[in-house]
Amino acid sequence: MQLSFIIFLSFSLLLYNLSSTYHGGARSARSRLIMTSRGNALLRAWAILLAAGRHSSAFVAPPITTIGRSAVEALPTRHSSSPVAVSHASSSSSSSASSSSVLEGFEHRISDRLPYSPTGYSSWEWRTHHGACGGSDSGTTSTSETTSHNINYVELGDPSRPALLLVHGFGASSYHWRHNIPTLAREYHVYAIDLLGFGWSDKPIMDYDASVWKDQVVDFVREVIFSTDGDDERGGGRYVAIAGNSLGGFTAMYASSDVRIKDRVGGCILLNAAGRFRDPTTTDSEDRTEEEANSIVKYVTSALQRFVIACSFIYTKRPSRIEQILRQVYPVNDANVDDELVASIYTPALDASAAEVFYRVIAKNGSGPKVFVDDILKELHCPVLLAWGESDPWIKSAAADRMEMLHANFHSVNTGDENRARRWIRRVSIDAGHCPHDEAPGAVNDAIIAFAGEVLGVPDLKCWDWTDPHVIVKL
Repeated sequence: MQLSFIIFLSFSLLLYNLSSTYHGGARSARSRLIMTSRGNALLRAWAILLAAGRHSSAFVAPPITTIGRSAVEALPTRHSSSPVAVSHASSSSSSSASSSSVLEGFEHRISDRLPYSPTGYSSWEWRTHHGACGGSDSGTTSTSETTSHNINYVELGDPSRPALLLVHGFGASSYHWRHNIPTLAREYHVYAIDLLGFGWSDKPIMDYDASVWKDQVVDFVREVIFSTDGDDERGGGRYVAIAGNSLGGFTAMYASSDVRIKDRVGGCILLNAAGRFRDPTTTDSEDRTEEEANSIVKYVTSALQRFVIACSFIYTKRPSRIEQILRQVYPVNDANVDDELVASIYTPALDASAAEVFYRVIAKNGSGPKVFVDDILKELHCPVLLAWGESDPWIKSAAADRMEMLHANFHSVNTGDENRARRWIRRVSIDAGHCPHDEAPGAVNDAIIAFAGEVLGVPDLKCWDWTDPHVIVKL
């Protein structure tokens, strides 16, 4: 059985939890329930096969002790950087620079590529109720208790410039913005964060849903980007623009609409963002019925759990498989699928908890409260940029079309929205796939710099003439 198919199935389950079919709004609830029943029957058969495979002596999951960190450090690299000057280090009291940071001496005004670090970059201690429970593997969360998680992040640029926060997608890390951070840091104070459970951030054994990453981004903005440390007043009257890809795009949108920071978010940038849309043909009660009837994840996860964990170990041992999957989502130009990108995904997977976290993110992401893109867009009070890879094999352009339509419905002149002037949406079509920021970084960087320059009030940046609220800019 091809491991790539297993990985594809796992990722498909995640996307199923995060998003509905983008043209599904036209289907009736009854037809979707019929499709659900058929899909469950197929997946039950798949689960039976997997359950049988669990008892096969031909397949033995390798123990984690057989996978060494030296394996990834031995991977050849095709790129290197020539350090020239010292970059800006974090001065927040809640964060600290990595002792082995490769950014010491890195000059982002000369190099267009962030140096790769196999141990991460800077660390922020996130105190939160997420993951605070009686047992580390109980999967429950206490809202009355708090715990700490170490969060990896990158910080680069002049702290006096407007702030820009980048949020990666599923399975990636802050390093996935390697071709964006140096260029953007010439104009902005740039941060890129590793979501909890990914990259070099902690991987606690807990249930994961959209609220976890939303709260993480909200707290990072409040405690790190807008922190006050001695004479360094980062908060002031500044705004931040938040950009995200895929799962990170949904997180960026969700966090930007949060009441705790929404008044400080100057703009939101969505690069092939995931997200579930409401079905206008169903009522809330029908949604609940469908959710109960649709037992895809609930039924398959019990049979898949140990199998997925075992496959995750194999996955981490075979960088060639990671490369294969990456090339599928870089359909226009896969030149940037290189050894360092593969290593940035492979290395964090060596963590002792990585396989279990991978399972929980895939299988249990839908266990939290339903959060719809429609509701988030309605509460999003800042300008929005859709920088969309139009050749995405996973999240089609129809998703961006629907976001534009919904935004117009909520914030058009006919809605009586007094703040409409500040709640516009723009779209830039990028000739790329699911990860346009890494497949076509030049086009994405230009779009972000122009958009952020307009919404964050940077007078010395040349902004595009976006006078039509519904124009589609082609690069």
